[in-house]
Amino acid sequence: MMARVDRLSDLPESILIHILSMLPHAKQVVRASTLSKRYRFLWKSVPLSLYFSFTKNNPNKKKILAYVASINRELHHWRSCDKIKSFKIFPFTYKEYLTEHVDFWIYFATNIANVEQFTLKFYCFSFPGYAYMLPEFAYRNNRSLRNLVLGNCELDPTGSVNWTSLVTLEIGDVTLREGVMEKVLLGCPNLECLVLNNVGGFRRLEISSVKLRKLIITYETEVAGKIYCLEIFAPYIRYLKLLGLCCADTYFQLRNVASLVTAVLSLDDFSEVEDRKDKLDKDCRYFQELLHSTMHVKDLELDPWCIECLSILELKGWLFPSSSWKFLKLNTALVALDFPGICRFLQSSPDLETLVIDWNNHTPRDLLSRYTNEDEQSKRFKTHNFNCSLLHLKTIKVINFDGPRSGNKSVVPLVKYLLKNATVLEKFIISAKFEGCDVSQDYVKMAQEFQSFPRSSPHASVVFFY
Repeated sequence: MMARVDRLSDLPESILIHILSMLPHAKQVVRASTLSKRYRFLWKSVPLSLYFSFTKNNPNKKKILAYVASINRELHHWRSCDKIKSFKIFPFTYKEYLTEHVDFWIYFATNIANVEQFTLKFYCFSFPGYAYMLPEFAYRNNRSLRNLVLGNCELDPTGSVNWTSLVTLEIGDVTLREGVMEKVLLGCPNLECLVLNNVGGFRRLEISSVKLRKLIITYETEVAGKIYCLEIFAPYIRYLKLLGLCCADTYFQLRNVASLVTAVLSLDDFSEVEDRKDKLDKDCRYFQELLHSTMHVKDLELDPWCIECLSILELKGWLFPSSSWKFLKLNTALVALDFPGICRFLQSSPDLETLVIDWNNHTPRDLLSRYTNEDEQSKRFKTHNFNCSLLHLKTIKVINFDGPRSGNKSVVPLVKYLLKNATVLEKFIISAKFEGCDVSQDYVKMAQEFQSFPRSSPHASVVFFY
């Protein structure tokens, strides 16, 4: 009888370590050490990822401290590892009696484990003065730390910040004093990406680093303190995403984004005010300013609120300035009211090469209906000359299209318009969702109909698939 051969254990140690590193949890790596004597101590050399989360809502103090104690015991066990790559911890909410424990977690991450990625995010927002205060030793130089994520943690360093190896920094749900953000950025000379989620308290963000190329700002709630106007001076960033609400007097002003290549404007307005024409005019002027500041970018992405503003500006007679956009993405299920604004927008985009429409966003639309109705807009679309030659548009994609033709009255005139005006079009692709046999039959009819539409480009192919 032949003896069993353990070929896996015969592999080189470096390969075994790589295999073990693909396990999703650190505990699974340790359990694997029981499979063979060869694995017994290999787990110490595997780059581990530690993850702790307070999953219960509103746990009492006794349960919180019990879980904290279990975390501390585990960290004592893991300190013998050669490499802990990532340490992520999500406490439910900050309590004063947790301070010394949280301080220890940060010390473990930065001074003992020397992790590359550290995340500390409290689930529940604490008001200023009641949030966890990052200790002074956390600002010291750590040559291993590359990615840092902080949620509901106050930053107020008394001395200098020395995060010289940091590449990505994310700060969320906190109010910062004026000047703190400048001090933090000054201490991150190699930072490439900055993410601010609901961070308030300052009105000016100046980024002078040549290396910092990506900036994402989210402002979806007022709990972090009102930002009446955030002025952004970032002459070297190449990617900018603004995601937030146009509420009260909260807005962004792009003072200098000269090197910007990609701009994502994902803004919205959830105001419940019945009569808000003055505010609507103000919001449109704000969006108009954002467009002026991004006319030079190559890639632009817009969400429903921005698309509605386009048609309002067109109704008001605004002359859309010529842009340099080569790629345009519209994230919305289009309606007929959108057409005049989008068509005028395309007229001002002579260099456009790729148009993508993501039909997946079905956000309720009532902004434009306050200015006009669908019948008036249809008449306007027919009587006004929106025709233009899209001289460089080669690719059009409609993704996540759904629903029957009867419920998508806007898609037919849109397809006709684009086929008529895109003179060098090569590919028009419509990717639809499969939602049952009845709809699929409707998709077959739509595909046949789209194939029959006249097109100005002799090389254009129309593909409809689901």
